[in-house]
Amino acid sequence: MEEVKEFKLDARWRALLSLMDDESPNVRIGLLDELRARPKQAKIFLNWVSQGEDPLLMRHAQDIVKALGWIDGVGDFVRFIRSQRYELETGWLMLDRTVYPSFQASSVTLFLDMLAKRIRELMTPPSNPVQTCSVLNRVLFHEFDFRGARKEFENPENSFLHRVIARRRGLPITLSVLYILTARRIGLELEPIGLPGRFMVGCFKGDRPFYIDPWAGGKMWEVEQMEIHLDDSSVESSGAALLPVTVSETLSRGCRNLVLHYRKKGDFSKSKTFQSFVEEFERVRKTAANA
Repeated sequence: MEEVKEFKLDARWRALLSLMDDESPNVRIGLLDELRARPKQAKIFLNWVSQGEDPLLMRHAQDIVKALGWIDGVGDFVRFIRSQRYELETGWLMLDRTVYPSFQASSVTLFLDMLAKRIRELMTPPSNPVQTCSVLNRVLFHEFDFRGARKEFENPENSFLHRVIARRRGLPITLSVLYILTARRIGLELEPIGLPGRFMVGCFKGDRPFYIDPWAGGKMWEVEQMEIHLDDSSVESSGAALLPVTVSETLSRGCRNLVLHYRKKGDFSKSKTFQSFVEEFERVRKTAANA
């Protein structure tokens, strides 16, 4: 971020940085007062420190954020990436908090629970996966009117799950995440499929795998249809493209979308922040591969 460069060069912020590990109560009170007096800059500063390489300063920054009553959405997401304990719902809600730190995650979980309850009301057991997905489609795309954000595709709000739920519009990837998380609640495990240019959902339960396209209102594709589609699209290694991607790959792709969309919006600070997340995912992946 450009603001971080100011912190590196500005004597005031350099002095505050030097005081962060001082255990004197009076020094801590003075430090908190200084930060509280400049909340906008202080939050950027503390986010920068919390993403640094010094574990002691990172911990002090986290403690200060808590003491000030501020939510460190960016720092929390970086720590999530580094933890390698990836879970799709937790990860995407933490991604939302990098820009909307005060939003209530419970509003999303309760909404997903409500969707699942409605789906269970409409299901006639026993149901196979295709029948279950048909009910999912009815609830998500007809009763609740979720749609692809075709008119405002590059609006960053399409990438944040709680905003997709509020606006009923999203990108292929966020609609796919919504679909997967709802399906989980009714006992159907689906997988993220990271096709080039179009994120989709895969079902590998039952006799034959099939694919669901939430961007197209839940259109279902057989494996053979997908292979033909990929061949027509000149996608190399179509077999590999039809395999599930990991949670980290899914979240990283969501971050890449935000890099581009914030850049086109002219918000270069946020674009750089999401680029740093992409780079952190890649760094952690390489470190794990070489371990």
